[in-house]
Amino acid sequence: MTDWTKTSRRSVLRGAAALAGTAAFPAPFVHAQERVTLRYLSTAVNQSPAIAEKASEDLGIDIEYIAVNTDEVPRRVITQPNSFDLVDSEYFSLPNLVPSGNMKGMDASRIDRVGDLASVIANGTVDGEKVGWDGTAPHEVLYLEGQEATSFASEPTEWITLIPTTYNADTLGIRPDLIDREITSWASLLDPDFAGRASILNIPSIGIMDAAMALEARGDLTYGDKGNMTREEIDATIAALIEAKRAGQFRAFWSNFQESVNLMASGEVVIQSMWSPAVTAVRTQGVPCIYQPLQEGYRAWASGFGLPRTIEGRKEDAAYEFINWFLSGWAGAHLSKQGYYPAVLGTAKEFMEPYEWAYWYEGAAAEQDILAPDGRLLEEAGAVRDGGSYEERMGAVACWNAVMDENQHMVRKWNEFIAA
Repeated sequence: MTDWTKTSRRSVLRGAAALAGTAAFPAPFVHAQERVTLRYLSTAVNQSPAIAEKASEDLGIDIEYIAVNTDEVPRRVITQPNSFDLVDSEYFSLPNLVPSGNMKGMDASRIDRVGDLASVIANGTVDGEKVGWDGTAPHEVLYLEGQEATSFASEPTEWITLIPTTYNADTLGIRPDLIDREITSWASLLDPDFAGRASILNIPSIGIMDAAMALEARGDLTYGDKGNMTREEIDATIAALIEAKRAGQFRAFWSNFQESVNLMASGEVVIQSMWSPAVTAVRTQGVPCIYQPLQEGYRAWASGFGLPRTIEGRKEDAAYEFINWFLSGWAGAHLSKQGYYPAVLGTAKEFMEPYEWAYWYEGAAAEQDILAPDGRLLEEAGAVRDGGSYEERMGAVACWNAVMDENQHMVRKWNEFIAA
């Protein structure tokens, strides 16, 4: 924990808030009088009706979800900051968002558990060991010099860009019932044995990193930083992808959660870029699907809550209330049961059964059946989570999602690949 998270200023603010609460009327009455709706902008995969319902019940704050695709989230922040009250955006978008001046630095003193954020987010380590920092590691873009600053601080400050909602270590999804051998490397995504049965994510900034993991694993290329390639590295990567595409390697290019689920559940694809909750969704249909640990490690990502520069007054207060509630445990437990990781592990644990925590976080065999948040069977007793414990999975991160310095060139070349 950094020193500033323990400052007297924070203690004073908390004490003042507590005194104000005792001098006024009970919180439910305040909420009844000042019920607020927060317009929550994010991709659909980050939006949970159950979380919105629980927040409304606990806080008296209504959540109005605005669902857009991954590329539209930052576009909306830059062009329409008045159109939302809270954004759940990936950290890799911040190098584009912060310079726009449309993001408002979040006051760390108003975040109850800011000192409890998982170390992989706060400083890029797991159990004191540094993980891979290729790409945009969250701790590198976590702080601002001031609330209205348009550049990042190199050291912790009192102004935070995003408070984490979820993060994970991504790998390839496979259909073990349709593959007759062990998959141990990212190189298998480009293996001709899976020609016509492989798929890659069609979000350029992420898809090209999956391709880079595969190409480097195969020995074709060695990258200086897979999350910030040179033009030459981009061109070589796309050339290799076009060659694979023309050889019939790819069955499809998916761009949203449901497409990836459908491709895998139908058996059209047996190996592909995938997201953890999509694997969960396939399994809850009774279809075998594995989120395969690979020897080269994981491509990680993290999302977080941010505030538009236009928010103020009761809306801003409500946003901080909701964020603090989000970190208090119920939401973290709900998301953990989908395969995500929350910002504060300790509070999520309080809302999970010991056998659930052991399965999702400790790599232990499930002592009882593991159920999805909606009650459907996810894993039978005895199953072990793909990739093992939290420390094994997050400790094996090789790179983070990113927007490259040569992003425009990369997108142009990626589009050439899709059109080839």
